[in-house]
Amino acid sequence: MFDKLKTRWNLKSTYQVVIVLVVFACTGFTILFIKKPIVAWIAGSEESSLLYSILYYMFILPVYNIILLAYGFVFGQFTFFWEFEKKMWSRITGKKYNNDAD
Repeated sequence: MFDKLKTRWNLKSTYQVVIVLVVFACTGFTILFIKKPIVAWIAGSEESSLLYSILYYMFILPVYNIILLAYGFVFGQFTFFWEFEKKMWSRITGKKYNNDAD
């Protein structure tokens, strides 16, 4: 499993794969704890409302990406996560990703 991820993500070692997985886990847990207060503060406390759902995706997605980069920096994997972010945003926006490193 780690070898597949190492190849897919173009990482140099299994240790780096573990660090990347830890960063994703830390980011997910952080969002889990902060999403409800942030969106409830903006939309009110009714979680089933359409406004809540729209605001969730509008605010939490960018916050997730910022936190992902922050944890990537803390764990020494900022370059990997910066490239990961650029690829993800190119998929969301439909614009072609241009990797200058190639």
